[in-house]
Amino acid sequence: MPNDSRFDRGRPVPSGRLSRLAAIGGLAGSVAGNVLRDGAGRLARGERPRLSDLVLTPRNVTKATDQLARMRGAAMKLGQLLSMDAGELLPPELSEIMARLRADAEPMPRAQLEQVLSRELGADWRSRFEYVSHRPIAAASIGQVHRALTTDGRDVAIKVQYPGIARSIDSDVDNVAAVLRMSGLIPRHLDVSPLLDAAKAQLREEADYGREAEHLTRFGELVAGDERFVVPSLQADLSTRHVLAMSFVDSDPIETAVQMSQGERDRIAAALIDLSLRELFDFRLVQTDPNPANYRIEKETGRIALLDFGATRSFDEALVSRCRDLLRAAKTADRALASEAIVALGLSGPSVPPERHARILDLFAIASAFLRREGPADFANDAALVELRDEALRLSEDRNVYLVPPADPLFLQRKYAGLYLLALRLRARVDLASLLDRHLAAA
Repeated sequence: MPNDSRFDRGRPVPSGRLSRLAAIGGLAGSVAGNVLRDGAGRLARGERPRLSDLVLTPRNVTKATDQLARMRGAAMKLGQLLSMDAGELLPPELSEIMARLRADAEPMPRAQLEQVLSRELGADWRSRFEYVSHRPIAAASIGQVHRALTTDGRDVAIKVQYPGIARSIDSDVDNVAAVLRMSGLIPRHLDVSPLLDAAKAQLREEADYGREAEHLTRFGELVAGDERFVVPSLQADLSTRHVLAMSFVDSDPIETAVQMSQGERDRIAAALIDLSLRELFDFRLVQTDPNPANYRIEKETGRIALLDFGATRSFDEALVSRCRDLLRAAKTADRALASEAIVALGLSGPSVPPERHARILDLFAIASAFLRREGPADFANDAALVELRDEALRLSEDRNVYLVPPADPLFLQRKYAGLYLLALRLRARVDLASLLDRHLAAA
């Protein structure tokens, strides 16, 4: 193995239930201590600070971010799943904290990495490789990825799960949610238990690399022959439930496409939006994680490499049919059909005041106008998108929450919001109307 001493001295992932509970408890105690000190000082100056103002100081935000990033796992991912409603359910400060956790996690040190590989691949695992790079090419909340060369000449990427992550999911979610409630970051009247249950289920699935291996293979089959995409091939002999090996795709981050020509940026955005519609309406199998790191550009061919299928979900025909109705309503500007579909999806309902429901429909109408735009819709320079953003911000200012939508529509919303942000970053121009027509006509 090549030597890389920088990964000999990292902070290990806490893998025991008690050590993870202690880390979360220590975080809560540290934040509480800061609140008491800051609050006493401000009261002494005659101020009457709100609790949220005391909790959300730069010092506390940094403390929370650093600790959750060190723990990885569910502790790091929970907020991302809770905030996948684009900030409407939770305070924007929480979304800001969790956005900082989407960057690469701190990798585990070499000794811990080798312990995992020995446990999963056997004590003689080194004999199967010419080398395994100690420096990960990616490190996220569930595991980290290393490039390796096998003794039979295969160039592979190996995703290694952090130890203890799978068995700590339920307790991590419950403990972090408790800390967030105590801090006041989650409104006390809001019942987020359905979302917490969905988060646990999703994280258990993401931690099962055997399941991800099946979806990796399935997506490879589904896009086979489509020259726009490449999916790594599973290396089953090097994979277990906690180690996932696949062929290495020599590629660049999709963010590098920002420097490409307008035509290339348009091509990439259109291909990903088209694929997302195929996933929902044709495959009924959707990779729901919108992290841009899951898309890369193959260096030799320009194909889009599709990575990370841990968050893949299947959707039943009833939900897909409701989504199709919603798109039909967008295409025809049918407000009544839109209202029916939104209620059927659980995004509004009887508990929502009529004036708020009307504002939701107004927001949908703005988005629909963008989708109906004749010719290429310009993500970088379209007044409808500016209006949509401003109206969404105004709607989110109402902190009264009347219902918690079901998890499945939120996962889809998270997926399409991520694609929108990527197309915006690429300053892409995409003929959305034609794309939607094609998929609706095929129904």
